[in-house]
Parts: sequence; structure tokens; C-alpha cells
Amino acid sequence: MSTLKEILTRRPVAATIRLTVPAGGARPAPPVGPALGQYRLNLMAFCKDFNARTQKYKAEMPMAVVITAFKDNTFEFTVRSPSVTWYLKKAAGIENGSSRPGHVTASTISLQHVYEIAKVKQQDPYCQYMPLESICKSIIGTANSMGIKVQKELD
Repeated sequence: MSTLKEILTRRPVAATIRLTVPAGGARPAPPVGPALGQYRLNLMAFCKDFNARTQKYKAEMPMAVVITAFKDNTFEFTVRSPSVTWYLKKAAGIENGSSRPGHVTASTISLQHVYEIAKVKQQDPYCQYMPLESICKSIIGTANSMGIKVQKELD
């Protein structure tokens, strides 16, 4: 429940923008420039803040960003870690998933890989209160739909 002070100080939201930007690689060029420019947001302020927040990640890691643009030309943003599919492709060492999941196996990974991915994803704001076991089950389901087989241990 919101307090009276929070209700009175809320700023009207102009838009919610979702982007995928490489870690440490935000520049005022596409895709960031046109997406933020149409709402008259400060591009350089976003680029500097984003690059500062993502400097601990490896370069070229695709980070999901949710930007909330307000009508007074200010913004807030949250940075999430890369998608589970990106981590699974890196762990399996493949470029794409299977064209026929369930029939053709693209690669195999171990439960250790799944556990490591789950620990990273648990740091996301949306997953931080989820149990690790639930996140692992979700990752295993994603791997199956990509045609990646999950084994207890690799041979």
C-alpha cells in the first residue's frame, strides 16, 4: 500500500522502454539514440550511468535494460543480467539452438552449468526472492526447448 507522500510525489510516466544493450557499450547511436531521443531524454547521462553500472560484466554481454521515461524528461532504469538462452548457448558452446527440439539434440550441459546460471540469475531484481531450485527448473525447461540436453555429469 502506498503512503500519501508517495502518491503525491509520483511523476507521470511517458513511456517504458525495453532495450538490449552490450555491457559497457552504450553509445548515443542506434539502438539507444533513437529509442531515448523520441522521448527527449538525456542520451549521454544514460550512456555514462549504464556503462558505469555494467563495467563489472564482460564487454559485449547483452544486458536487458528497462528504462522508465517520465514526462518531465527524466528517467530511471534497471539493468538485468543477460537472458538464460544466452548463458545456455555459451555453456553449451553453440551458436543456435536445435531446429527441432525434442528430436535433434544440439548439445549437452551438466547440472553444474544450470546451477551456476541460476546463481547469476538470482541476482536479478525479479528473481531475487525465488528459490534456487525453481530457477534451476525453469532453466532446465528453457534448455529442453532449445534442444540442449541436461545431464547429471558430462562424460
